[in-house]
Amino acid sequence: MSRVSGNPIIIPSGVEVDINAAEITIKGPKGQLGQSIGSELSIYKENNSIKIETKHDSQHAKALSGTIRSLVFNMVQGVSVGFEKKLILVGVGYRAQISGNDLNLSLGYSHAINYPIPEYINIELPSQTEILIRGVDKQKVGQTAAEIRAFRRPEPYKGKGVRYADELIKLKETKKK
Repeated sequence: MSRVSGNPIIIPSGVEVDINAAEITIKGPKGQLGQSIGSELSIYKENNSIKIETKHDSQHAKALSGTIRSLVFNMVQGVSVGFEKKLILVGVGYRAQISGNDLNLSLGYSHAINYPIPEYINIELPSQTEILIRGVDKQKVGQTAAEIRAFRRPEPYKGKGVRYADELIKLKETKKK
């Protein structure tokens, strides 16, 4: 059995949990999220926590229980605290601007890149070379950050490109004659 699924999920104050037969909905100060539950699992609320158990002892149900527990934990954390990723633009002339519902990126190409900001994602620019992505859903925040980073990945010789704030780029030495 998954060791993760045995741990209960503590519900912080201000968060409401609604459990149906096939879906769990979590509401909090930051927003609302929902997740469907497989037929092999049973989720119930006990005191101030959520517990997940398998209905039968199959390998698929055991694997699914740990995954659903992690998704529900991320939902609880997202609606109460939220998630954020920080990207840094490194390079001469690399900058970002927000115009309307688009993120305009100048990344050294001959054209500017217009990235439409997805729903439920908040993008802030503390400076022209920093992008702060915030949201309730951990998967959407991470996917948005990965899509922006994919426009110009950090190259290994000078380190120019879009990188995560906590990412360490190992620079290669150039060839010598």
